Amino acid sequence: MSIQKAADKKAPMACPSTYKTFSLAVQALVALERHSGKCSSGDLASYLHLESTLIRRILKTLAQENLIESREGRDGGYRLKKDAQQITLAEVYTALQVHSSLSDSMLDATAGHCFADQIKESFSDILSEIEENTLSVLRSRTIADIVERSV
Repeated sequence: MSIQKAADKKAPMACPSTYKTFSLAVQALVALERHSGKCSSGDLASYLHLESTLIRRILKTLAQENLIESREGRDGGYRLKKDAQQITLAEVYTALQVHSSLSDSMLDATAGHCFADQIKESFSDILSEIEENTLSVLRSRTIADIVERSV
């Protein structure tokens, strides 16, 4: 086994910051609200047809950002930390740092040519505007809104 593969096996994987992760996190929060109480990560993984490792990473991030709380043990599980009406999609998006995915991808691709700095500056301006508009829309939607529309 290579050194890199061994290191990959030992190091815990961080929650990937992608739009897919954002979608999965919102779905997990909707599932928690629908179950009006607590759910284990295994139940959520089964409910959402996901790998339990992935959902646990997402739940860990949401717990660290105080959107949910977790309890260990026999009666353990996850539950929303506040009312679904009070959790905006902007909070979830920000907690997962989804904006980094788009920003990093665009800015990383602007290297190695004579006008890279100018392109990077232009992209930075565009990315700031995208971020402002995205957050504006996401602030106007809550987990309760998604629950209501998905009944």
